[in-house]
Amino acid sequence: MNKLQKLSLSLTVFLALGSGTAMAQFTVNPDTFQEGAGQAVDLGEIQFTKIPDVKNTTQTDAKQQLRDFVKNIKSATGQFAQQGGGTNAQKTQSGTFSFERPGKFVWHVSKPYEQKVISDGQRVYQYDPDLAQVTVRNIKDSVGASPASILFGNSNLDDNFSVEVLPERDGMVWLRATPKVADQGMAFMDIAFANNLPAELRIRDSFGQTTTIKLRNFKANARIPASEFTFKAPAGVDVVNM
Repeated sequence: MNKLQKLSLSLTVFLALGSGTAMAQFTVNPDTFQEGAGQAVDLGEIQFTKIPDVKNTTQTDAKQQLRDFVKNIKSATGQFAQQGGGTNAQKTQSGTFSFERPGKFVWHVSKPYEQKVISDGQRVYQYDPDLAQVTVRNIKDSVGASPASILFGNSNLDDNFSVEVLPERDGMVWLRATPKVADQGMAFMDIAFANNLPAELRIRDSFGQTTTIKLRNFKANARIPASEFTFKAPAGVDVVNM
């Protein structure tokens, strides 16, 4: 596979973040998010189709659960796995994520190739160790109608998206977010929630292809060291400022 082509949606989809004030403390028991108390599954060691399902037990719809997630979860860590559409439909990527509102996050692909997106709240760094290159953007230029602005930002969802609550399926509650302004990268995104936490994203692009991302092993309001959200380019790495 061409190295330039492997910079997939999983890296660029989480670039845009909203801004806002600190959130109220809210405790979520991570065991309620995973079927079977304490039976966390390493997403990097399991086939995508074998990732255990989650079950929602909260009596609110997906739009309200999204509001509660944005309002009450100030920081979190977890794991993700994704499969993309098109020629890479069966290719699975997995890794870890962390975020701290407002505006700080790490999206770290560890398999099959290491890639990283880091935001320190002011700049967004997209780093590919194999290419020995990092692309740097101002976070203000990255704010907009993106999955990251929904999940990790603090802005009002209705500002940038038309939101539709979908029927419950697969044991979770769902909503569809469609950008109000045409976006060449995303036609719409369906988000599933279980117990006030996002569990699955299905992103349809402008070519009609769907990328599915599963989020598991959430640790809500986790204490994350400040160093997690800093980045210094290693020696020999090309830095491209956008």
